[in-house]
Amino acid sequence: MGVPERTRPLLATMLVGSYPQPDWLIDRAGLAHRGVPRVRSEELWRVEPAFLEEAQDDATIVALAEQREAGLDVLTDGEIRRESYSNRFATALDGIDLAQPGTAASRTGRPSVVPRITGPIRRTRPVEVRDLRVARRHADRPVKITLPGPFTMAVQAQNDYYPDLRAAALDYAAAVNAEVHDLFAAGADIVQIDEPYMESSAELARAFGVEALNAALEGVTGETIVHLCFGYAALVHERPPAYRFLAELAEATCSGISIETAQSNLDLSVLSALKGKTIVLGVIDLGTDVVETPELVAQRIRRALAYVDPANLLIAPDCGMKYLARPVAFAKLQAMVAGATIVREELGSR
Repeated sequence: MGVPERTRPLLATMLVGSYPQPDWLIDRAGLAHRGVPRVRSEELWRVEPAFLEEAQDDATIVALAEQREAGLDVLTDGEIRRESYSNRFATALDGIDLAQPGTAASRTGRPSVVPRITGPIRRTRPVEVRDLRVARRHADRPVKITLPGPFTMAVQAQNDYYPDLRAAALDYAAAVNAEVHDLFAAGADIVQIDEPYMESSAELARAFGVEALNAALEGVTGETIVHLCFGYAALVHERPPAYRFLAELAEATCSGISIETAQSNLDLSVLSALKGKTIVLGVIDLGTDVVETPELVAQRIRRALAYVDPANLLIAPDCGMKYLARPVAFAKLQAMVAGATIVREELGSR
């Protein structure tokens, strides 16, 4: 498609990460019933293993095309190859017993089947580099790819090896660090680290979350974003008015922070504590199929302008869109782009 244009406009728009996977590719009803798989769940795929990679390539190309058609300024692979945001990477590491998984509490407190750590966590090969290369080859604008964060992976696992979770998180951080370096070398414009458990396990996060995150980003010079959320809206319905862990990320070495503000109507004054960070502002409510009007999206963006320089503001849905119907997700993205355009034009007329 030629040389990609790597620049982006003011209030650039993007996905947080996931886009709805096609029904012909994955059992979406089964996926919703399973919640968020922490271990591999190959039975959800509708395509035979011999043809699955090609099918995922094709579905990735479709997701990229729909993002372009909706008008997004930064593209992702839609996390099309993943059963969840974290399990593709977390189960590709050495030190995990895939045959005998463990259990740990989900962010809602219910027991969940999770990876079981039985040895030192090590990354022995690139996990998402090919995913990035496929997206890069079919993108005509900047590309972002996402990875689960070391803190979240440590909390999501059953630890039968390390003396404590901090030690596990630091080895997860080394694995993430190697992957991040390889992703930038392969052409990523932005790498996002997903750390939802920093919000739900805030006390643990205050103990070693930023330490693990900074270790994961050691030596990285590309643009990096950390995503915090309250959980997928389809699965976690209650939204508090404030994050339990957010201002602490001022000490993180990431370039930016991705937060959700639409469904929770978040008090944005907390952003004053994050001066100098790019803010990826969640402005699309994923807890409803009702499509926002562009003006409502514009109102949500304007709320942040009292605390964030527009040059440091990016626009996104609250969280991943994988549990929405594709027509709804697409319409919400169109509304998001239109709302960002309204505010962009207002700023340009000042």
